[in-house]
Amino acid sequence: MAQRRVGLWFIGACGGVASTSALGLSALARGLTPTTGLVTALPLFDKLELDEPASIVVGGHDIRQATFLSAVCEMRARANVFDERTIAACASDLEAWSNNLRPGVVYKPNSAITALADRADVRQARTPREAITQIQADLRAFKTSQNLDQLIVVNAASTEPPFEASAEQESLEKLLPALERPAPAALPTSSIYAFAAMDAGFPYVNMTPSRGATLPALDELARKRGVPHAGQDLKTGETLVKSVLAPLFARRNLRVLSWVGHNILGNRDGQVLNDPENKASKLKSKDALLAEMLGYKPQSIVSIEYVESLDDWKTAWDHIHYEGFLGTKMTMQFTWQGCDSLLAAPLVIDLVRLTALAQRRSETGTMPHLACFFKSPIGVKEHDFGKQFAMLEEYTKTSHG
Repeated sequence: MAQRRVGLWFIGACGGVASTSALGLSALARGLTPTTGLVTALPLFDKLELDEPASIVVGGHDIRQATFLSAVCEMRARANVFDERTIAACASDLEAWSNNLRPGVVYKPNSAITALADRADVRQARTPREAITQIQADLRAFKTSQNLDQLIVVNAASTEPPFEASAEQESLEKLLPALERPAPAALPTSSIYAFAAMDAGFPYVNMTPSRGATLPALDELARKRGVPHAGQDLKTGETLVKSVLAPLFARRNLRVLSWVGHNILGNRDGQVLNDPENKASKLKSKDALLAEMLGYKPQSIVSIEYVESLDDWKTAWDHIHYEGFLGTKMTMQFTWQGCDSLLAAPLVIDLVRLTALAQRRSETGTMPHLACFFKSPIGVKEHDFGKQFAMLEEYTKTSHG
C-alpha cells in the first residue's frame, strides 16, 4: 500500500501515554527499536494493509504547558525510562509534532484534573456547543495543514468522575438542544471531545474509564456520520491478568471465594485517581469483569492508592482464595509490576492502525473485534481475554485486502 498520512490527535497530548506513543512512533519509523509490545506486529496481521509508523503525524490538546520532547525528558528523569540516544535521535520529530499542539478546551472542568493545568491560554467554553466548535476547528486545521488522509482522535487524558446519564443522552434528538445550554452539563469533557471528533467525521478511541462515546446518543452520531469508535479503559496490567486467570478457574471448576487486588501507582494518573470521585470510575472499570467471567460474584475488593515516589511504575498484588476438591481451600497470589506508559503506548499505536483500517473499510459504530484491548469494551459483554483475542483473529481473516 502506498504510504499515506494519518493524523493521531491526542486529548492529553503531553501526558505519559501520549508522549511515550509519540516517541515510540518516531523510534519505530527510524528503525531504532524492535516491535516488542506491538500486537499488530504479530504474523497474524501481516496480510492487513495497516499504516506504518512513518505514516503517522501527531498533534493534540493539553491543559499543561509542555511539549512532546519536554514530556519525554521529564519521564526519563522521573521514572528512569527511555534511552538518551533514542530521545536524541527522535528529538526533531517530537519538536515538529509539538508545533501541532493546541491549548485544551474546557467546559465545567473537574477540580482534580484542572489542578494540573498551567497553560494560561486554556480555553473555557460557556456551553458544550461552544467547546465542540472550538475543538473541531483545531482538528480540521490539523488535517488541512498536515495534508492528512485520515485523522484518529485518541483520549489519553486523566480519568473523570462517573457521569450519570439521563434522558438527554438517549438520542441525538434529545441531546442536540441540551448542547446549547450553559447548565447543567449535558456531556462530560470526554464526551464533548468524542462528539466533536465524530461529528466532524473523525474516529474516536477512548483509552480511559471516562464516558467518552459510550452514551447512546453518541453511538447514534457515529453511525450517522459513518465513523467507527472504540473504548473504554485500556487493559494493560492487573485487569489483563484477571481476564486470563478468571477463565482458568471457571474451566477447571474451581470456585473462587474471594479476589482481592491492591494497586499502587504514581504519576499524574495516580495523582488524579487520588481524588475519590475520579477514583470511582477506575474502580468500577477494574471490578466489573470478574462476575461475568466466573458466572457468579465472589467477594471482591479492589483498591487503588497513590504513591508519589513510584512515578510511572505501578504494582498490583492480588490474593485469590478458592475452593477445590473435597472442600479444600487454597490460595493463589501474583504480583504485577510495569511501567504504565510503556505498557499502554504500543496498544495506542495498534488501535490507531486498526481504527484507520476500519474507517477505510467503511465500518461504523463500535468495533467489537477490539475488545481485547479494553477493560470495559463498548458493545461487548465478553471479558475472557482468550475469547476476545479470538474475535480479533476472526476479524483479520475477513479483512485481507
